[in-house]
Amino acid sequence: MLESYPAHINELLSYLVSVGGSDLHLSAGSPPNFRVDGDLTQREDLPPIPPRVLQEMVYSVLTQSQRERFEENLELDTSYSVVNLGRFRMNVLRQRGSIGTVFRFIPYQIASVEELGLPSVVSSFAELPRGLVIVTGPTGSGKSTTLAAIVDQINSSRPSHIVTIEDPIEFLHSSKRSLVDQREVGTDTKSFASALRHVLRQDPDVILVGEMRDLETVSSAITAAETGHLVMGSLHTQDAPQAIDRMIDIFPTNQQSQVRIQLASTIQGIVTQQLLPHASGRGRVAAVEVVVGTPAVRNLIREGKTHQIYSAMQAGAQFGMQTMDSCLAKLHQQGKVTLKAALSASSSPEEVRRLLGSGNGVVGNIRI
Repeated sequence: MLESYPAHINELLSYLVSVGGSDLHLSAGSPPNFRVDGDLTQREDLPPIPPRVLQEMVYSVLTQSQRERFEENLELDTSYSVVNLGRFRMNVLRQRGSIGTVFRFIPYQIASVEELGLPSVVSSFAELPRGLVIVTGPTGSGKSTTLAAIVDQINSSRPSHIVTIEDPIEFLHSSKRSLVDQREVGTDTKSFASALRHVLRQDPDVILVGEMRDLETVSSAITAAETGHLVMGSLHTQDAPQAIDRMIDIFPTNQQSQVRIQLASTIQGIVTQQLLPHASGRGRVAAVEVVVGTPAVRNLIREGKTHQIYSAMQAGAQFGMQTMDSCLAKLHQQGKVTLKAALSASSSPEEVRRLLGSGNGVVGNIRI
């Protein structure tokens, strides 16, 4: 008989939600860790979890088929729901011979673009009839939340067939004005690439690709956008030019010129985001960079001059474009983020300093 642990996983998840946290980390030999406002914290009343106890805790919330998949692959991405609390993206792993797991909180209620504090141009992407929209940023930057907000706006505003391909399904979309079919990799389809190979025969208007990971997935997404569909997807890159380069570089060298032409004709927008701690010490704020597929941007992509897209963003405010640095400077001016947070989140702190109007190399008490 294994010893018990003083808290069930559901209790730990309930505590996570009650403190406004985003992730629960359970690792053998350590107490539960909760990510709150970007930082990991522990509860003093909870002891380390013994390896065999943690395995029993994790297996208790998995189905038999999920356990078998994990034991075969030593990795598992799935979802877990707690009644009257919310859904959680769940990753199960092994480390140093023991089991571990991470839960990411996914609220039942889908926030709007406005509620997320995103620029209004992001909302306009939901009105597009066709093309490619990419949301990019580091892990935990809210990409899935932004994509869910756009999908929900489409779902609420026009009669369309929306097909999502996710690993796993995160936000649940009930059909409103649109018909929404959500497919989970590993459960409803073998892979992103496999689902995309067949999706055009399902008469979609809008296609959401949870993550554009490989050549076949990227190629199929671009083809779907070329054939008159609105395709949205996510990438793990730090800025918009990197997102373009990533999609091109994944192809063999002899195909890259053609891919540039295809991307130039289909790209509608790129949203790059990161989450910063709020200046109040509670909550986080989205800092967002936006590229809109203007003729100038398309021409730069076609000619392989993605390094010049930043200049196009600086000059494209009338189209809704903004750089990350201009957003960071604005958030600080509005009192939403501290100066230190704004500067540390920028790849060009001197540009943030310039936008804030300091020319002496010092902003506040921080020397650049």
